[in-house]
Amino acid sequence: MSKLVQGYEVVIGFETHAQLSTNSKIFSRASVAFGAEPNTQACALDMALPGTLPVMNKGAVERAIEFGLAVNAHVAERSIFARKNYFYPDLPKGYQISQFEIPVVQGGEVSFFLEEGKETVHKTVRLERAHLEEDAGKSLHEDFIGQSGIDLNRAGTPLLEIVTQPDIRSSEEAVAYAKELHKIVTWIGICDGNMQEGSFRCDANVSVRKPGEPLGTRREIKNLNSFKFMQQAIDYEVRWQIEQIEDGHKIQQATVLFNPDTGETRAMRTKEDSADYRYFPDPDLPPLVIGRDWVERVKGEMTELPRVMAERFVKDYALPEYNATTLTQSKAMAAYFEATAKACGQPKLASNWIMGEVSRRLNAGEMTIEQAPVSAAQLAALIGRISDSTISNSAARQVFEGLWNGEGEVDAIIEAKGLKQMNDTGELEKIIDEVLAANPKNVEEFKAGNAKALNGLVGPIMKASKGKANPAQVNALLMKKMG
Repeated sequence: MSKLVQGYEVVIGFETHAQLSTNSKIFSRASVAFGAEPNTQACALDMALPGTLPVMNKGAVERAIEFGLAVNAHVAERSIFARKNYFYPDLPKGYQISQFEIPVVQGGEVSFFLEEGKETVHKTVRLERAHLEEDAGKSLHEDFIGQSGIDLNRAGTPLLEIVTQPDIRSSEEAVAYAKELHKIVTWIGICDGNMQEGSFRCDANVSVRKPGEPLGTRREIKNLNSFKFMQQAIDYEVRWQIEQIEDGHKIQQATVLFNPDTGETRAMRTKEDSADYRYFPDPDLPPLVIGRDWVERVKGEMTELPRVMAERFVKDYALPEYNATTLTQSKAMAAYFEATAKACGQPKLASNWIMGEVSRRLNAGEMTIEQAPVSAAQLAALIGRISDSTISNSAARQVFEGLWNGEGEVDAIIEAKGLKQMNDTGELEKIIDEVLAANPKNVEEFKAGNAKALNGLVGPIMKASKGKANPAQVNALLMKKMG
């Protein structure tokens, strides 16, 4: 969807709940393992029994620090927890422990590339904040018996809520941002990113306006758990809001859900503002104090960040920025590229093959790079045979096909399929002389200044050599003979 839809500008802000990869909950020692029987992982504190007090999970704080460092944000030296009051049956306390006035992570940004037509555009979305909070439980509805139940296993699960500025202008940008954020949190290991299990849940605040006008009234699409549904939901919501405005109706701030079966959003409840939650500092939790030495220690223990690795790939391997960013979409992909590049000494060729043929086949087979049947060593060997002119580019694709199908190693496949390029200059010159004699018109046209006439000679030569002639060598010999 383009930035302007029927004369309206789309404005989107994101709130993402990333479940932190701790073993226990944010304020209790209960397990956060997924898939347990209902209410088997809810302790007295999670159930808000009298006399229980929350205790901060240090691991959750360290993961918040890591995220702040990963997005170039400010990690607050002092932040506070607040009680967010509202009634949901899956929160026994009647309030959620979160952060309001002073979040632990402040500012930051997420940058990514986006295809716009035939151009690749660099985008940056500013982050407003990221704060720590506990998750609620889950309501279970058994329609066939007309009953509902509450599963408190998720109650108290540690979340990092990541909030953007309203910088996103299309559903495509929204998906690209969400994918980049997903990459960051999984890369640094603070979240497993499993959207089906609810570990990475996105809420999109969508509004429309005429260009230059104040921000429109937003509607929040809750719990988008796939990138495909995310784009569908936003596109539908944008169209719906424009139709409402054009029909003379006002947009009411609301929380909506997306139904993937119908492709429509529907209002769930009127959207609250922060005042409705009656935030106040939690009296059971002291301020969270993070010293600079703690931040520096976490920074020193962190893995190389994807943006830092991409910068290194540009510097060390002379890759275009877009290639470097694409190859750092996952740690496994980056490792595969680096192993290939070091083994073959041709980083640009390695990049082209991985972003081209390897990625094409992975996508077709719905596979990850870890599942690729062609190892980095095998791809490097293939690239080496292209570089030393043993095989042509077209023959290389046949060799790759053989590697992918498990037909053996590079040299064995080349030999079995008879794909070696012709290195006998005498034999090649004989073929060229025969083709020149059979095509005098092309020779005359070339000598008269028609450079395109050369193409009419190269084809027959390649055919006569059964595709084994080196195209560069063919061109050099032709130029020599007709120069």
